[in-house]
Order: sequence, then structure tokens, then C-alpha cells
Amino acid sequence: MRRLLFLFTALVLTQAAAHAQSVARPFDAEAANSLQRLVEPEISPDGRWVVYALRVADLAKDKYQTDLWLAPTTAGGTPRRLTFSGDIGGKPRWIGPEGAAIVFLAARGSDDDKKKGAQLWRLALAGGEAEPLTDLRGGVEDYAVSPDGGRAVLVVQEEAPDPEKLAGWRRKTPLPIVIDGFRFKQDREGYLDGRRKHLQLLDLTSRRLEALTQGEFDEVAPAWSPDGRQLAFLSRRSPERDRTEATGLFVMPVEAGAAAQALATLTTDNDARPAWSPDGRFIALPIGDETKWGAYQQWRPGLFDAGSGAVRMLGGELDRGWQPQLTWAADGTALIGVVDDDRQSRLTRVTVVDGQIQRLSGPGSASHASVARDGRVAFLASAWQQPAELQVLDAAGPRPVTAHHEGWRRGVALSRLREFATKSADGTEVRGLLALPPDAGVPLPTVLLIHGGPNSQDALELSTRSALRERLVAAGYAVLLVNYRGSSGRGKAFQRAIFADWGRLEVQDLHAAVDWAVKQGVADPSRLGVGGWSYGGILTNALIAADTRFKAAVSGAGSANQLSMFGTDQYAVQYEREMGPPWAQRERWLKVSAPFFRADRIRTPTLFLGGEKDFNVPISGSEQMYLALKMLGVPTQLVIYPGQFHGLSLPSYQRDWEARFITWMDRHLKPRTQFATK
Repeated sequence: MRRLLFLFTALVLTQAAAHAQSVARPFDAEAANSLQRLVEPEISPDGRWVVYALRVADLAKDKYQTDLWLAPTTAGGTPRRLTFSGDIGGKPRWIGPEGAAIVFLAARGSDDDKKKGAQLWRLALAGGEAEPLTDLRGGVEDYAVSPDGGRAVLVVQEEAPDPEKLAGWRRKTPLPIVIDGFRFKQDREGYLDGRRKHLQLLDLTSRRLEALTQGEFDEVAPAWSPDGRQLAFLSRRSPERDRTEATGLFVMPVEAGAAAQALATLTTDNDARPAWSPDGRFIALPIGDETKWGAYQQWRPGLFDAGSGAVRMLGGELDRGWQPQLTWAADGTALIGVVDDDRQSRLTRVTVVDGQIQRLSGPGSASHASVARDGRVAFLASAWQQPAELQVLDAAGPRPVTAHHEGWRRGVALSRLREFATKSADGTEVRGLLALPPDAGVPLPTVLLIHGGPNSQDALELSTRSALRERLVAAGYAVLLVNYRGSSGRGKAFQRAIFADWGRLEVQDLHAAVDWAVKQGVADPSRLGVGGWSYGGILTNALIAADTRFKAAVSGAGSANQLSMFGTDQYAVQYEREMGPPWAQRERWLKVSAPFFRADRIRTPTLFLGGEKDFNVPISGSEQMYLALKMLGVPTQLVIYPGQFHGLSLPSYQRDWEARFITWMDRHLKPRTQFATK
């Protein structure tokens, strides 16, 4: 009887699972808009709570809204929402050792208030409304709270002159932009006008502000020593500071006008911040090699003596890169961070004494570790069919503490995963991921979807950037994701193989992956498409100029005539270091610009897209390729997103890019009868 009952129960559960799969809707625009994004988790000093930001799409306002949430770290607890205005700028931090309140950045109030930029706010967890702590024209860019919770050091940019108050001008017309620097433009920031970023000290009780630094240098990424007497920060102060990525690590007393001691000159990530050891003896930072490798750096944990600046590297035997956020284990015996490793990102511990490496999280993609006094670690974890949720690691291991996507996952059909490895033309092993429809037969129309960077990787994750992958699969495509040479996660040599030689080895690797998919019987060789954004768009241009096997292409925020990007994009420092000036390295520049000068070989119908205000890969790169194909009679179209920078920031534009991508593929890769019925 028990056996019959067991079999009956198993049958019912199997049928229920099959029914759930059958009624799950395809991953469409609605599913993409419903994906939420958890960011910047911070565990409380006592380890009982985690504050984090949650970003959701507000379709009525066509913008992303971000609010703060609080999750208990105990099993069975329920997260609760702390803010409801959707205007959180990020960086939530706990105040003091007891963690009775949090501070965060937000642009709130009237329209005039919001124009000032993000201000620092405080919210008591016992209840009540958040209160502003600053009212600075230009806002607060970054901050760090003192260990005792009484003060905060702010990163504040110098104010821009007010045209109406400037003698000899006195009108609302914006002032002319005067440029003297070598590096003079940046995506989103626009033209760089030379205004510096300095440190200011804020008393959180009296709200009195005091300038700590001033002058001709920027000071960023401040961090308090455990005793609250010193600050560590980063600052470029060499005579060549405007044309190098090398920066200085400095320490200074928390006193206005105090002299700063230079501890070291190094290369580090723009998102890195010094991390003091619990005893105040050391400062940890992710550091790279010589500056010439800037775009291909593989960060490793560096340990600096806080007094002398002497440095030693940790985990040197591991030929993998660390993400820029490093934090200390509670007892000071190890550093904790995330390592990118061959299609995965693992929470990792490296010991201070002997550099031993220990993986702390399982398969998938981890990020953003935060450590409490009792040793508990909060972090974000994602997998192929699981959007990132908050997890807490304690003595019993990691466990989830949020489930924002639980209902969403039950209602959406997601792709099947197949990991693969193959050999490139020169014998180099290339690895990647293949996304397949849940129940489709093969061969299938197949899209080679190329990641940007190139210093990044396609990984086991489901995030907002995975939406195009899933929408293509829902439309009946197999999707190839390839970590070509130049990608992270495979070691220094693999990452640096394309230095000053763009578009050659990557193209070999991408073709090898397509060949593999065809040989496996997955990809229909007569229905191959290719596309990507940023460096993915650049490589799309390179592929269609080298081969006619692709019957449809979508190049987003790409370029082909790299020579024309000189002086028009934001990469002046990289060009000088990696490529050399065009007048001295003409052949090198022409070689990487070959896709443009071979445009007459292109037969692939290609859709070009980009942001109107993109300074990373300016829209002129797409305009040039569009006009070339138009002259040649190759089917093409150009789509420009008004007011957008390198990354599309509005939900409507993100869904539009995905929809246009799929429609273009459908038009050229599917039989006309099938396309007409869609």
C-alpha cells in the first residue's frame, strides 16, 4: 500500500511539473521587464540584517526605480521594503557598530533639489522618514562612514561656474567648454572640464562640513582606518597623471590640511576601494601589472603595509582575475572576494599568511561580498536559470535569504544549457555556452551572440543582460555564447592575446564555435546570424567583412574604421599605450580598421544601432558602416536612440533593441511563410 501511494504521489508530482512547464509563458518583453536587479548588499555589523537595493522597471514612467530593502539573515525571515520613492542612488551603508541606522545616496525633493545631484540621507531603522544630511550643489559622488558612526568623508566634485553670476557673461547660455587635458571626454560625463574631486568631512550630528583636501588633484575611494584616525584614498598625482592609468595609494590623518603620505603607485580598477585590515596594519587593494595592459588587466589581491607601503601579492599561483571589491574576513586572517573563472564567478577566500585559495560558493555567478563581525558573509548569487538573489554564508554554508524571483521563475520558460569546448584554427581551446529552446528539435537557426568588453565573460547567470539571450531562445533560436581570446576567466595569456591586434584571433575563435555547433547538428549552416553590443558590435563588423556565412547581422554600438575613432571616443590613454599614434603606426591602425576597408566584401544584411550621445563607441562608427552598406546595395538599417549613452538606460529602449534584433533575424533566417505568420 505504501509503495502504491508513493508511486501515485510521484506520478501526480511529475504530471504537475510537466503541466507547469507547459503553461509557462515564453520569455517575452513582459518577462524581461519583470526581471529585478539586486545590488550593493551590506550586512549589518552584528550580522543580523542585510540592506540592499532593488531595481525594477517602471513602465508607466519608462525608467528604472530603485528602493532599499532589509532582509534578516536568520532562516525563514521575510525581507521588508524600507523606501518607496524609487529614487535611491545606491551605496547603502550602516552607521556605527550597533547599526541602528543606515545612510544612502538619493536625489530627492523638488526639481531644483534633484538638479543638484544625489545627497547623503539617513534612515533610522526604528521608524520615521529619512532625513537629508547634505545639500551640496553638484551632490555627493561617494562617501565612507567612520567606524564609530559619527562622521562621514564625502567625495565632492568642484562646483561648475554659474553663467549668470560670472563677470563678463551674465546670461543663461552655457559657458564654452575649454579643454586642456589629454583625456578630455568620458561616456555619460561628457567633455571633461578639469573640475577636481576632493574629500570633505561631514559631522553626522551637526552636519558641519569641512574640506580635507583641495588643489589640482582628484581624491577618490576613501576608506577609514579601524581606529577612525586615518583615511586611505586613491589619487593620481604624477606629472603624467592625465595620460596614464597608474594611481597612487595615500594615507592621511583625518584633519583639514593634513599632509598625505604616498604609500605606493599602482594600477587598480576604477571601482576598487582600499580595505583596511581589522587591526589597521594593512591595506588591501586589487592591483594589476604595468599600465600598458590597462584594458586587459587581471586584478590580484595586493597587501600593503599601512606604514611603509611595502606590498606583497596573495594567491599568486591562481591565474585568474579577481573582481574589484575586496573585503576582510572578520578575524583578519584572509581576504574575501569574487574570482572570475571560466564561465563562472566564485566567492573566494585567500589567506594572508600563505595565500591559500578556498572556494566559498558553488557553480554560477557570485558578486558583492560583505562581511559582519561574527564572520557571516552576504553576497549575491545567480545561475543559468536563477536571477541573482541574496545569500548568506555562515558555518553551515551558503543559503538564500531572498526570493524576489520565485513566482517569476515558475511562470517563465527558460533556455536549456549546454557547455562546450572546441579548438580554434591555431589549436587554442575555446569555451562557451549554448542556449537551447526547452523542447525544440535540431538543427535550428542559430545566433552567435557576442559579449562586449572584451575583458568580460559569458557566464552561468540570468540577469537583465541575459534578456536578449532568452528572448532569442523563446523565438526558436539556438544561441551561441563564446568566450573568445581577450575574454576574462581564462588567465593572463588568453586575455592579453589580442593586445594591439583586434579582430583577428577573436574572429578565429568565434568561427571555431560556429563550426562546432554545425558539426554537432545543432546549428543550421544555412541559417546563421550574428550580433552583439559594444565590442560585440565591433566583432560583428569584423565577422561579416571576413566571411559570408552569416545571413543576418546586428551590430550595436560598434565600429569598424578604428582609425576614425581616434580623438572621437574616450580611449586616448589606451590608444597611446597600446596602439601608438596613427602617424607612427599607420599599418597597425589600418590592420585593425580592415573591416571598414573591406566593406565591399560584405553580403550580410546588417542592422546598426547605437546611442546618440555615446562617447565610448560613438554613433559615427555605426553611421559609417551603414552608409558603406547603403552605397553597396546591401540591405541595412540604422537605429539611433535619442539621448542615450553607451548603455541603453530606459526600459522601452532596451526592449526595442531586443525586439529589433529578433525581427531582423526572423526576416533573414526564417522561411517567409513562417515569418509572415508571426
